[in-house]
Amino acid sequence: MRKSRQKDRTYTEKARGKIRKKENTEKMYVEKNERESGRKNQGKNAGRSEGNRSEEKESAAQILYVRRLKTQKIIITILRLLLLAGFFVLWEIASEKEWINSFVFSSPVKIWDCLLVLLKGGELLHHIRITLMETFVSFGLVMGIGVAAAVLLWLCTFLFRVLEPFLVMLNSLPKTALAPLLIVWLGNSMRTIIVAAVSVAVFGAALSLYTGFVNMDEDQIRLIYTLGGNKWDVLTKVILPGNIPLILSTMKVNLGLSLVGVIIGEFLAANEGLGYLIIYGSQVFRLDMVILSILLLCVIAFVLYGGIQILEKRLSYNTK
Repeated sequence: MRKSRQKDRTYTEKARGKIRKKENTEKMYVEKNERESGRKNQGKNAGRSEGNRSEEKESAAQILYVRRLKTQKIIITILRLLLLAGFFVLWEIASEKEWINSFVFSSPVKIWDCLLVLLKGGELLHHIRITLMETFVSFGLVMGIGVAAAVLLWLCTFLFRVLEPFLVMLNSLPKTALAPLLIVWLGNSMRTIIVAAVSVAVFGAALSLYTGFVNMDEDQIRLIYTLGGNKWDVLTKVILPGNIPLILSTMKVNLGLSLVGVIIGEFLAANEGLGYLIIYGSQVFRLDMVILSILLLCVIAFVLYGGIQILEKRLSYNTK
């Protein structure tokens, strides 16, 4: 009996020892897994923190870049205004100190007085309105005829080969040489001024737009034909949409050329408009009127160019 009891005790002690070993191994395994998971979590957290830091650095750099651009724009605008104000101040001082002949070069004060006199009489606004109307009509005709001519030449390349030397010759011809003929043919009227302004810009517009149409991506054109499209589909889906930046840049150039052509026409065949004011002022030695008209033309050109830029930004934003 004693031996059997001892055997049972040894057996139970061995079993308890095995259970303890299993429990210890399980605890060690759990602790090991917990350590590994803790290390992984620390690595993930470190990666996330590094990613967040990099994103914060990028956002901060972007904010600094935007601020720099804004400050640069403000500085450029201030410098432009200071430069313009300094020019007029120096001009007035030079006129008062008789460094320059005030009769020939006038002065800002005299030009301001002339502006007030013409505004009170209502003449200046009338002349500005006439010049703007002629410029807009000429510009519309130049762009319409230029785009239509470029499309026609693109549709028929044989026609372009025939007309190319004549278009280049007419584009290079000084348009003031045509003015006497236009006056004889069309008379001394607004129609003559508009035709003269159109002749200044229309040939260059047609040639530049045709060059842009021809230099389009050939792969896009082949894709349209592969999908069963025709030449009209290529024109409306590839050529015209792809050349919107070129059309806008051509508009910028032709708007200024239209204004130049209108002033040339008003020099020769007009009794109203800013060009007429320039000729009239030079004839009666009112050089303050002449310089005032030139400054107004500068302002008009600046405003019209700014309008085209705003249109270009809106169109580019809508396409994006």
